[in-house]
Amino acid sequence: MATESAIRRLDISTLEEFIHENYTAPRMVLAASGLEHDELVLIAEPLLSDLPGVKRHEEPKSVYVGGDYRCQADSPNTHIALAFEVPGGWRQEKTAMIVTVLQMLMGGGGSFSVGGPGKGMHSRLYLRVLNKYDQIESFSAFNSIYNDSGLFGIHAATSPDFASTAVDLAAGELLEVATPGKVTQEQLDRAKEATKAAVLMNLESRIVASEDIGRQVLTYGQRKPVEYFVRAVEATTLNDISTVAQKIISSPLTLASWGDVIHVPSYESVSRKFLSK
Repeated sequence: MATESAIRRLDISTLEEFIHENYTAPRMVLAASGLEHDELVLIAEPLLSDLPGVKRHEEPKSVYVGGDYRCQADSPNTHIALAFEVPGGWRQEKTAMIVTVLQMLMGGGGSFSVGGPGKGMHSRLYLRVLNKYDQIESFSAFNSIYNDSGLFGIHAATSPDFASTAVDLAAGELLEVATPGKVTQEQLDRAKEATKAAVLMNLESRIVASEDIGRQVLTYGQRKPVEYFVRAVEATTLNDISTVAQKIISSPLTLASWGDVIHVPSYESVSRKFLSK
C-alpha cells in the first residue's frame, strides 16, 4: 500500500509516465463474452489501434522466500495466517488444480455460520476445528495462485489467549492432509464435485467469463476450454493430494499476524513443526 507521503508526491506527469510505460499493446488483453469476435474487433479497433506497439518487457521471475510479519493493532482478536509456496503457479496447471481441490477439501469459514444449512459443514476445517473450539471466530484454507508461484495456507481469527492453540491447530491440519491415508475418498469426491460446481457456476456470469478469458490469454496466450479444467479436477487422486501437500509444506513457512499478537508463537517454533516431519 502506498504511503501518504508517496501519494502526496504523485502529479500528472508521474501518472502520464506510468501509463505510457505500462499501458502498451503487448501488455493488454481486450476480453469480452456474449458477442461475435468480428463485432468486437469492429468496435475496438478505432479505439485501441493507436496503442504503442512496443516490445514486451520480460517478466521478472517470482521468488518465494517465506518469513514472519507481526503487526500489533488495536483489535479484540488475533488474525493469523500460515502459508507456504505453491510451486510453479498456474504454469504448472496440474499442481494448481490439485491445490484448488485441496482448498475446497479443507474448506472452513466463519463460526457464525456453523450449523446453518448449506454452509460447507462437511469440509475438514468445519468438522475438525470450527465445530469444536468456540474461541475461534473463523478458520479457513486459502490459496493465491499467480503465473509462476503462489501461496496456500490457513487463515484464523481467534481470541488472543487462544492464538497459540489456533496456530497448533492450523499446523496440524496442514500436516494431516500431507499424510497419506488421512484424507478419505469420500472427502475427496465431495471436494471435487464442489470445485466443479464452483467453477461452472462462476462462469455463468459474463463478467467472470470475460475476466477468465483475459487472465488465461495473459498467462497461456490462449483460452483453454472449461472442460479441460473440469477433467483435471476429476483426475485428482488421494495420492495427488498428499504428494502436493507434502511438497507445499516443505517450502519455507510464511507466518503473518495482526491484532493482539502477544501470544502468537515464535516463527522458529512454528517452522519446526513442519521441518520435523
